[in-house]
Amino acid sequence: MAVILSGKELSEKLTLQQQQRVAKLVKQGIHPGLAVVLVGEDAASQIYVRNKGIACDTIGIYSRTIRLAGDCTQKELESAIDELNHDAQIHGILVQLPLPRHLNEEAVLARILPEKDVDGFHLVNAGKLFTGQEGVIPCTPKGVLYMLRHAGIDLKGKEAVIIGRSNIVGKPTAMLLLGEHCTVTICHSRTRDLAEHTRRADILVAAVGKAKFITADMVKPGAVVIDVGINRVDGKVVGDVDFEAVEKVAGFITPVPGGVGKMTISMLMENTLEAACAQAR
Repeated sequence: MAVILSGKELSEKLTLQQQQRVAKLVKQGIHPGLAVVLVGEDAASQIYVRNKGIACDTIGIYSRTIRLAGDCTQKELESAIDELNHDAQIHGILVQLPLPRHLNEEAVLARILPEKDVDGFHLVNAGKLFTGQEGVIPCTPKGVLYMLRHAGIDLKGKEAVIIGRSNIVGKPTAMLLLGEHCTVTICHSRTRDLAEHTRRADILVAAVGKAKFITADMVKPGAVVIDVGINRVDGKVVGDVDFEAVEKVAGFITPVPGGVGKMTISMLMENTLEAACAQAR
């Protein structure tokens, strides 16, 4: 049976550390601040935004939610971001995705100052990650790497296979693992004979968005399996990995819920603290 990599337990430890760091910063006259911009009434987005606010309150970060109507204009949204860019009380800005279709997502993300881009989606931060420079790292990939390191897993020379090529998870995770000297393969919807690739993986990252897509016969015995997926099936949250079956084959595995999702929020808090420190220099 695989060792369970619990994001819940790890995030709870991080929360205690972050509370102490915030208290120290406040004593130095720096009160970290995060602003979340929410457009429209999407139910899932509202839950995510609420959870981020709770996380801020828990560790002592000042948080502000900017709510805009679902039919707001591009100019209205960008004006709200401009105000936050110039607000000294705000060190991190996050625009909750997805946006309504009539809005230009790329232009919106580019509007955020790179140093306040705590999601790590700005082209400047993406470019820094690609070239191995220090910058803001997207929260989910950063959480994945944190979990691997915390578990003491040696990454050098390992075969890493990532299923999913999104700019939010797949590509940045590949860059991080490449930086750790893994041999990285990115698979996607056009990949031929996917199982041939996954069965070679010492580290398998599933970020495809299909419930229980990864089955036991696709996993190399003893592999590290990281499940980034969040899917709702019959009222339950499940990952991209068939957990019950794969757990019997893998060496390490993350659960859903209680795995990578918890670390994503923790890394958002981490990025906000790092942004506050950098802007105070």
